[in-house]
Amino acid sequence: MSGLQAVYYRASDGSEPVREFLADLDAKRRAALMRQIDRLNGLSDTVPHLPFPHSSQVEGELRELRCHMGSHHYRVLYRRSGRLIVLLAAFPKTTGKLPRAEVETAQKRWVDFKSRMDAQPRRPPRAAGRDAP
Repeated sequence: MSGLQAVYYRASDGSEPVREFLADLDAKRRAALMRQIDRLNGLSDTVPHLPFPHSSQVEGELRELRCHMGSHHYRVLYRRSGRLIVLLAAFPKTTGKLPRAEVETAQKRWVDFKSRMDAQPRRPPRAAGRDAP
């Protein structure tokens, strides 16, 4: 069985918030975050999560991908849907705990993703990025 595939959540207006967050970073920070995201593509049913400190559980199935670049810390919140790992939110981490607003944003995006993916027929635009089935 092939590995899992990290994809960007796509909002109903066609925007991809995590991709847009990454695009706004300078090249070094973007590259560091992209390397961490790419590690998700190596996951499988036998290795379903990156170990701590690279990733950790937030709430239920919601997880955080942790990225450190010097004194700067970033987080990408994601969930698994079948063979996909859906990247729901990304932000700089500036406090000890994850900001509740970011967790709630990721949860709302997940509900939106699932409602559009589970709709018969699926409602456009695709709920995940161009690289998703």
